[in-house]
This record gives sequence, structure tokens and C-alpha cells, in this order.
Amino acid sequence: QVQLMESGGGLVQPGGSLRLSCEASGTRSSSITAVEWYRQAPGKERELVARIRRGGPLDYGNSVKGRFSISRNHAMTTVFLQMNSLKSEDTAVYLCRAWTPYGDLWGQGTQVTVSS
Repeated sequence: QVQLMESGGGLVQPGGSLRLSCEASGTRSSSITAVEWYRQAPGKERELVARIRRGGPLDYGNSVKGRFSISRNHAMTTVFLQMNSLKSEDTAVYLCRAWTPYGDLWGQGTQVTVSS
């Protein structure tokens, strides 16, 4: 089994930065092939923010291109989302999703609030 836990959320002023982490644990954590960051704001649909895959290109949602950056450790058991130049519209719960040969799973999410 694999468990995911997000961390790093919080309150930040517009223009500020945060770095989120998605940590995988469990006996199958080494089988992760891709990790995605999503976000969900109240009243809005869940939105793909960024994706990282073993040996594949990085993908970003249009609203975060040039401001957010996704990276990982070698084992892909920790994936980071560096968020710069944050805007009020980035306020949301950020969730990570991991893909394995056995299926996908989600973390519980971490709240990011951008406000002055």
C-alpha cells in the first residue's frame, strides 16, 4: 500500500511563495510512476496544477505556468510544488495524486490561502 501526505500549506500574502511537499510512504511507494498536484477552490472544479512523471515531461496548468515548479526526489517518494508570485486566485486546497501500476490514490490535501 501507499499513503500520501501533503504539507507546506498556509497563509501567504499576494506575491509571496510557498513550497508544498507530497510524501509517499508504504511498501509500494517505490512503484510510483507519476505524481500530480491538483487544487480545489470552493465552488470550483478540481483543477490540475502540475504533473511529473518518471522519464517524462513536466506539465503545468495554464494558470500557473511560469510561476509554479514541480520537482521530485530520485525515488519519487517526495514531490515538491514550488509556488511563486502567488495570487488570491491561487487560494485552494492543494491535493497530490500518485499513480502506480496498481491504480491511483490521493492525499488529504493542504490549504493554501493567499490574502493580505
